[in-house]
Amino acid sequence: MADDPKAFLHRYLKTARESFLWKLDGLSEYDVRRPLTPTGTNLLGLAKHLAGVEVGYFGECLGRPFPEKLPFDLDADPNSDMFATAAETREDVLGFFARATAFADSSIEELPLDAPGVVPWWPEERRYVTLHLMLVHEIAEVNRHAGHADILREGLDGVAGLRSGNSNLPEQDWAAYRARVEQEAVRASGRA
Repeated sequence: MADDPKAFLHRYLKTARESFLWKLDGLSEYDVRRPLTPTGTNLLGLAKHLAGVEVGYFGECLGRPFPEKLPFDLDADPNSDMFATAAETREDVLGFFARATAFADSSIEELPLDAPGVVPWWPEERRYVTLHLMLVHEIAEVNRHAGHADILREGLDGVAGLRSGNSNLPEQDWAAYRARVEQEAVRASGRA
């Protein structure tokens, strides 16, 4: 894989997607949808957003139309890709995610890294890109939101770690560790 930069980057994107999706496993309908930050960030909304982003970068920006109507309208509501309506099932959103990523994967597999693209919503001086740049951008985007999902999920039920079968966390007493971190913060702030 080291001899094939596109395959290497694609693997990183796929791994980030898997890590993100794992954070939704086993949650109730309410917990997967409810706003968990003051700005309304929620897990199912992140999935819907990421699917739309993949369609945009690996479809529209490369002149490859996605074969279905998107389940949101950013012109009518700029945050409509960031939450699931009551009429949208978890299966609807995750099905869209699966179709969007399969569509993106086909663009990645069929085009060379130097395939040109245009990102119309980026500033003029940066909007002319290649598949390579879009892959790097999307790896960063998915990992950023996977990090959000990590924190949201841990706050909901304590599930933490990289992905199913590989927590990437040391085995330890987390309550004791948290207490130690709190103690050091108190001491450093002069509150002790």
